Amino acid sequence: MTVTPSPVAPGARPMPQTFSALPSWSTDEFTRRLRGVLERRYHHLHPLNQRMHRGELSREELQLWVANRFYYQVNIPIKDALILANCPEPAVRRRWIQRIIDHDGRGDEPGGIEAWLRLGEAMAVSREDLLSHRRLLPGVRFAVDGYVEFCRSRPWLEAVAASLTELFAPLIVQERLAAILSHYPWVNPEGLQYFRNRLAQAPRDAEHALALVTERFRTRPEQERAVAALEFKCDVLWCLLDAVERGPVPGWEA
Repeated sequence: MTVTPSPVAPGARPMPQTFSALPSWSTDEFTRRLRGVLERRYHHLHPLNQRMHRGELSREELQLWVANRFYYQVNIPIKDALILANCPEPAVRRRWIQRIIDHDGRGDEPGGIEAWLRLGEAMAVSREDLLSHRRLLPGVRFAVDGYVEFCRSRPWLEAVAASLTELFAPLIVQERLAAILSHYPWVNPEGLQYFRNRLAQAPRDAEHALALVTERFRTRPEQERAVAALEFKCDVLWCLLDAVERGPVPGWEA
């Protein structure tokens, strides 16, 4: 028997059109395959990130990165709200909503979006530039919008599987924090709190998401869809960096 998924979201990497009828993977094997995707394709391997961590980016390149990554940051609570909207389980929603609070903040307590604005200021990129997305590159917009549409149109558990890039987030955050402190003395260290916050938040979020995916996806077709969703998310992050590495397109004004 084969299972055919619904049409792919606009801008998204095509999902497999058929899935095998082979026996399901054990939880350990399923987890190993998910982690294997990240070992091969997570964006810590991208040349731009490698150069950043070696201290090889110019001031202008780092500023272009922080400005464009902001578009991804402001869309994180939007994709999480879409997952909430598609999830029929109150217990999951009650826990997942913390992700939105982490980024949007609550009351007088600022969240990750505010922390990224301060990161931009620490790199001499103004709030106005970030909030207006004046430096946003078309390739970054296309990749991020594709991810948001994926979370809107795919089953909520597939969107949860796509979020499992967070399993490797502490690795890249630690590298990035150390690299900025070591190689970019012109960056104000007071603006690096976003990275410190994610060192605690990302493992918590990844543990919850991994449990949902491995406990709910029990058949081989479901498990293969989860792997494909995680591959797609890796493609999104890679394409974002590809666009930043290429730099401004003809006619683009900073």
